[in-house]
Amino acid sequence: MRLLMTVSFRALTVALALATVPHAAQAQTRSDTWSQFRGNAGNGVSESTLPDDLTLKWTYEADEAIDSSAAIVDGAVYVGTYAGTLISLDLETGTERWTYSTGDMGIGESSPAVAGDLVFIGDLGGVFHAVDTATGKARWTFETMGEIKSSPVIVGDRVLIGSYDGFLYALAIADGEQVWKYETQNYVHATPAVWDGVAYFGGCDELFHGVRISDGEEVVSLSAGAYTAASPVITDGKVYFGTFDNEVIGIDLDTHELLWRYEHPQRHFPFYSSALATADTIVIGGRDKMVHAIDEATGEPRWTFTTKARVDSSPAASGDRVYAGSSDGRLYVLDLYTGEKLWEFDTAAPLVASPAIAEGRLVIGSEDGVLYCFG
Repeated sequence: MRLLMTVSFRALTVALALATVPHAAQAQTRSDTWSQFRGNAGNGVSESTLPDDLTLKWTYEADEAIDSSAAIVDGAVYVGTYAGTLISLDLETGTERWTYSTGDMGIGESSPAVAGDLVFIGDLGGVFHAVDTATGKARWTFETMGEIKSSPVIVGDRVLIGSYDGFLYALAIADGEQVWKYETQNYVHATPAVWDGVAYFGGCDELFHGVRISDGEEVVSLSAGAYTAASPVITDGKVYFGTFDNEVIGIDLDTHELLWRYEHPQRHFPFYSSALATADTIVIGGRDKMVHAIDEATGEPRWTFTTKARVDSSPAASGDRVYAGSSDGRLYVLDLYTGEKLWEFDTAAPLVASPAIAEGRLVIGSEDGVLYCFG
């Protein structure tokens, strides 16, 4: 049932303010890395170059399903499993560097983020972990009151993490001390996107939130019209995200104006995948089994590509190619401008995790617990 005939947006507090932490502070590592969910800039785009013809370099058999998307930093791969294991591997060979156990609780969709000598991840028991990248030993942990499916985001000396207890937390990277927490009216599932010192995310409370990173104060709260699990993508002060009302929405963050909304004319299914933004195009996976490319300026469709199952995996881009996993078990390579299929690889198990691309490699995990590295 459609909750709103039109999408209306209402600012509840003051207009967006300048904050002490710029949006560029997210990326603390060199450019050819994939340091957190959706990449360094949070837009799903890699600066790394992949070969035109991908080949399988190695596989690693984990102890349980992998919904967590990998991070790649300085020749190391980090990924979580449903068995509650955070794994670090050598990117070149797939050799295990170390494993870290969260205990009895698994790691779901929460994906690692790396800052300096720490890697961060949340588990389904609600505990947030900071682990030494060299030793695989816990540096500190922080306990929330609900499971964590959101992925951490690094901003300066703080790490942001959402929880199913309804809060978005800002913690000090150094020791895990809580700097502030921001309360919503339902689960915080989506991973925030950061722009000009403000963390933006859609909530399970059907609101789109903006929270100032410096002090945790709400700067904007807008009606999204529907439950939102997808993480937003921001480019040039404009934000785009999919909803469970079968729409992709574009909003101007300065004016709070609805720019457009996109819905496939025939197939009406939720969007769980998080969008990427590149070359004036928004690309997103749908539970209608399709990958959708949308004109960023107009919201008009550019192309769709149909897989054989839902696309909850969030697509990634490198150059003029889009890399998308599907629950049909295949990793697809598509032409960014036409949607033409250029290549596919059948893993024989659903791909819910998203591709990570860095250092000339693509890494993705499958539901049968196999991690694949292509290059």
